[in-house]
Amino acid sequence: MIYYKTGSETDTLSPNDLKHGLYGALAKLGERKRVLVIPPDFTRFHSRAGDLTSFAYEYFGEKITDILPALGTHFAMTDKEIRHMFLGVPENLFRVHNWRNDVVNVGTVPGEFVSEVTGGALDFNWPAQLNSLLVSGRHDLILSIGQVVPHEVIGMANYNKNLFVGTGGSEAINKSHFVGAVYGMEKVMGRANNPVRKLLNYASDNFIPHLPVVYVHTVVARNSNGELVVRGLFIGDDEEVFAQAAALSLKVNFTMLEKPLKKVVVYLDPSEFKSTWLGNKSIYRTRMALADKGELIVLAPGLREFGEDPEIDRLIRKYGYRGTPATLKDVSENLELQNNLGAAAHLIHGSSEGRFSVTYCPGNLTQKEIESVNFGYAPLEGTLQKYNPERLNEGFNLMPDGEEVFFISNPAIGLWATKDRFKE
Repeated sequence: MIYYKTGSETDTLSPNDLKHGLYGALAKLGERKRVLVIPPDFTRFHSRAGDLTSFAYEYFGEKITDILPALGTHFAMTDKEIRHMFLGVPENLFRVHNWRNDVVNVGTVPGEFVSEVTGGALDFNWPAQLNSLLVSGRHDLILSIGQVVPHEVIGMANYNKNLFVGTGGSEAINKSHFVGAVYGMEKVMGRANNPVRKLLNYASDNFIPHLPVVYVHTVVARNSNGELVVRGLFIGDDEEVFAQAAALSLKVNFTMLEKPLKKVVVYLDPSEFKSTWLGNKSIYRTRMALADKGELIVLAPGLREFGEDPEIDRLIRKYGYRGTPATLKDVSENLELQNNLGAAAHLIHGSSEGRFSVTYCPGNLTQKEIESVNFGYAPLEGTLQKYNPERLNEGFNLMPDGEEVFFISNPAIGLWATKDRFKE
């Protein structure tokens, strides 16, 4: 059921609009006594989920007993990040998701179904895992808040991904990422219906229909002035609310280009992007727009590591971004990758497959470290002087020397492609 929906390609929703919509939807739910809120972490700061969580706290007060950021494999939020993102919400309500240890299996998607949705590419069973708090917390409302936006693993982010990946366990996250990688990222991104989503929908329909989950989805995009604005708000408890948000997101977050791009410059905000695990969104979201033998330059002043998890960081350093054939060979020969298929999937996602070059300009990693994982390296300071993010416009720019570059200030909120590479 959809409790509230509003939005279009031209709408701009204010904080008061978000509060009005959320309050209206919550009123329809009736009295609730024990509420769990699942927002994204700081890496999705621009989702406006922080505002919506604050509004939910204003509405429910002490009835909110727990707030569990959907960390997935990310680092736990710092106290500073919590205070900045969730204004006015008591810090003692926040819990930390431990994706390796604090999960329960709520069911198993059979290998026959996995084989069916992947066209026979994979046939393992997929465990549906959730943080134990969702199952044992005795909540009469689970409020899942987040942004619907094109995504490299699941096509369009959010809906039940916030649960089964954001609060999921290592095996579920690893295998779901691997399904997307083997099926093919470019056949997944920007599509709400794909093999990974089908796994999660199977789990929702068969294993957790009893959980009182209500989804709160925002759609955020840039306006003509380059400012981030909220285009839509969709609140409901079933797949339809996600489908409507995804349809709007595809309209406002997807840029279709007439010709391939020879040079793309992407800036990674240091407060959000500290690892290539996240920073490689610069690769994922532009790969369908880059020309053969094109160049991607990634300005990454906050980059300090490869993985958000120590073990994944070690695996990235060891195996590197060397393309699908090499990674699948490494998986077949190494038990540590077989036990960390999410890392293997990430290595596939982060490779250009040799079609275009990727040059990282890191703030806190050395040239040796960058080149060891098969990326090109350029010094940050000099590259920032040449491609100053404060002077570049979103999209096409003509440099003083006549060079044309395409600039993206935040790869996480969009998807770019040429018509020949994106076929619905």
